[in-house]
Amino acid sequence: MTYPYRQFLLTIKGYEFVNNSATKNYRCFFIRGVLLTAIALVSGCASTPETKPVADYSPMVGYALSLQGTPYHYGKSSPEEGFDCSGFVKHVYGRQGIALPRTVQGMAQSLTEVPKSDLHSGDLVFFNTDGKPFSHVGIYISNDDFIHAPSRRTGKVMVSNLKDRYWGNRFSCARRP
Repeated sequence: MTYPYRQFLLTIKGYEFVNNSATKNYRCFFIRGVLLTAIALVSGCASTPETKPVADYSPMVGYALSLQGTPYHYGKSSPEEGFDCSGFVKHVYGRQGIALPRTVQGMAQSLTEVPKSDLHSGDLVFFNTDGKPFSHVGIYISNDDFIHAPSRRTGKVMVSNLKDRYWGNRFSCARRP
């Protein structure tokens, strides 16, 4: 009985190999390579990046994280229509019973400033993205991560990091609702 995989092992790029010690060595090498590749793939799948479970966050931040991927839409503030940055923050806080102004500037002017070194989960982080110190806002998560609705270009609510070059260079201040 002839097995198709055996024929494959004996025929490589159109060259027929006879069943001799060189062929046996090649087959052994080939099988070991396949097994090592399979092990590497399986072990790669078993390792996961270190992430903090949503359960460790406040319900407000957990809700904000559940909105990841919601489309960006300027002037909107609902999961159904989409969000701009201040609409996203206003919606998330409103869901927790906390009323915030609708604009980034209004939020920044009405809330208490906190030092960057004292950021807590749920604090608001403000950025200068267009020449104004309060032109963008997001919600701080932890470990320098924050969630926001960045722009039409990125197109969705997403998590970014304060240490990213873009956001780090544009950070203005943090405020606590």
